[in-house]
Amino acid sequence: MKKGIILLLSLCLLMAFAVSVSAKNLRFAFMPGIADPFYFTMEKGAKAKAKELGVELMVGEYPKAWGPEYQVPILKALAARGDIDLLFTAPTSTEALIPVLKEIHDSGIPVITVDTYLGDGDYSKPSKYSFPLSYIGTDNFLGGQTVAGALAIMLGGKGKVFLENTNPDTSSVMNRELGFRAGLKIFPDMELVGVEYCLDVQETAAAQVSAALQKYPDLAAVFGVNVFSAQGAYQAVARAGLKGAVKIATWDATETLIQGLKKGELDLILAQMPAEMGALCVEWGLKHLKEGAKIPRKVIPGFFIFTKDNVNDPKAQQYIYK
Repeated sequence: MKKGIILLLSLCLLMAFAVSVSAKNLRFAFMPGIADPFYFTMEKGAKAKAKELGVELMVGEYPKAWGPEYQVPILKALAARGDIDLLFTAPTSTEALIPVLKEIHDSGIPVITVDTYLGDGDYSKPSKYSFPLSYIGTDNFLGGQTVAGALAIMLGGKGKVFLENTNPDTSSVMNRELGFRAGLKIFPDMELVGVEYCLDVQETAAAQVSAALQKYPDLAAVFGVNVFSAQGAYQAVARAGLKGAVKIATWDATETLIQGLKKGELDLILAQMPAEMGALCVEWGLKHLKEGAKIPRKVIPGFFIFTKDNVNDPKAQQYIYK
């Protein structure tokens, strides 16, 4: 009899909790990594899904530049509001963001990392960074391999290649570099001659690629791993009068890069799915809070490759960042 009463009380408590969660207007917060078309598109996807599901979504101030020093104060201000039910954010460092996000988690606000992750991204094993509910983002290593293979095919399997990266302590771009390196190893006559980091400054990327073009006059291709490095890379090649002679592979399908592809100023663009990432954060966050659903520790949307052959395809237009 006692067991039956205890079970009944437990069920009542669970039902009361479910009612209290569903009855309140849940408020999620999105904290982007930097102001660029990728995160603007992610915000739009998140907002559309939040409106569909009846979740209130607030967006933190966009940082003026990439880095913990810009992101941490905004994150702390969001947490200090005291009315956030869940936070999803793109950590701008694998290590430096752990303390502040752990503090937010410990205050009772569940955390999802989107686009970038903490530590090595394996939240399934006990560690100082395993507290996020999930990482939702691209398989950047696979993307880097895919770009390497596509470039190798364009070059007939041989040639010197330069990689323009951004930040050496950010999970997404470093995995793109690692995947690119691994992909090139399949082709013995492909040589990676240099890697530079522009720290998300487009002008720096352009200067670094210009220097590489002078150092390696027989350079066959450049890979820019994000919006800023990509735009700087193709601008440097265009200014050098090498359009078409030096193949350009880029990451992130901004309207600027898409126009560059149409003009023949670059040759390949890997488009991520930022709108889908934002929508998935809202959808899984709501399932977790309302239904107690266990979120997969990794949720990996796909990607799309733009080339001159498909850039005008009506079906491909959905993958352009806007």
